[in-house]
Amino acid sequence: MNTAKNRPLIVAAALGLAVTFGAGWAVGHGGDDQNPPARADIATPQAAIPQTTPAAGASEAPTETADGADGSGDPENDVSAAARTAKLPALTKWKKPPIAAFTCPAATVTVSTSDQLQKALDTARAGASIRIADGLYTGEFRTTRDGSAKKPIYLCGSRDAVLEAGAIKGGYTLHFDGASSWRVNGFTVRNGQKGVMVDAGQDIGLQNLLVEHIGDEAVHLRTGSSRNVVRGLTIRDTGNRKPQYGEGVYIGTAQSNWCEYTKCKPDPSNSNFVIGNRISGTTAESVDIKEGTSGGVLYGNTFDGEAMTEGDSWVDVKGNGWLISGNTGATSKADGYKVIEILDGWGWRNLFSANKSTVDGSGYAINVTKRHSGNVVRCNNTAVKAADGLTTIDCSK
Repeated sequence: MNTAKNRPLIVAAALGLAVTFGAGWAVGHGGDDQNPPARADIATPQAAIPQTTPAAGASEAPTETADGADGSGDPENDVSAAARTAKLPALTKWKKPPIAAFTCPAATVTVSTSDQLQKALDTARAGASIRIADGLYTGEFRTTRDGSAKKPIYLCGSRDAVLEAGAIKGGYTLHFDGASSWRVNGFTVRNGQKGVMVDAGQDIGLQNLLVEHIGDEAVHLRTGSSRNVVRGLTIRDTGNRKPQYGEGVYIGTAQSNWCEYTKCKPDPSNSNFVIGNRISGTTAESVDIKEGTSGGVLYGNTFDGEAMTEGDSWVDVKGNGWLISGNTGATSKADGYKVIEILDGWGWRNLFSANKSTVDGSGYAINVTKRHSGNVVRCNNTAVKAADGLTTIDCSK
């Protein structure tokens, strides 16, 4: 090779690599090295992007890199596209749950043993009304049956009708596995690794249940479970098997498990409503909203974080377009609510309104960890005993 003859090409190539590396470094770091945060999970202004405050109901466009893919390098990627399609929810969305509050009709079948209960779950048809008589029912109860929009299947009992799996180290106490259009009301669920699991379930209303003494999380909506309503539950004493998994309500699937449950794609457990529940005694978050979920509502709930040993906020928000409104929380190790971008394009355009937070902790009432993500915190949220104040971003009136 003639070194002298090719020297201009070598210099040009080296310069090109330097420019490319520099641009990539700037996009990846966003100026944070120049302005390190006091805490790793608290947002700081990005030097290259002027800070703006969206008005309530407005949204911000995702910050794009030179390849136009919201930082992912792949514009066709489902994850990176999420921010571009995320929509800020309406303030009044909580008024329109997909399932209204309901009362149970007269029973078409009454069960009084575990075997009878499982048989009723196995054979239920649209319009059936299963009444669980008071007593103890031991087993891992499961159904795959579908009701219909006009004729849901009812499963009802008093708090003295108790379903339990028998151990906190294995099994789901009550599992809706691909089932749809159920109305579930009133009874007690306890003593399983998970309390109520909904897999690929649609149009399921869980109402006025007591879910307690659970190994991991109390209620889990997973694998594309959408348009379900969790209303008026009392949830307590979770995380008895593994405290880090002791959430009260868990929506979706963590990205690390997508390949196991959703073919390596985001789990679209969307448009679920969690309203009017009382959640306490959880070792992890009261509610964990996972990346991949969107369009849900968290409204009118009460959270008590006194027992949290693993979580540092009542609610983790990693999904997009959620309305978090009218909730009341007390006692957290750090923050009341935390918005986290676990994955590019998730944790975007969520709206916080009229939440009352008595944090008694070291952080914020509402910690939005990525500033330029279209999240909106209205000024009608309140913070008491939050060491760092209301929020990391300017509130909107």
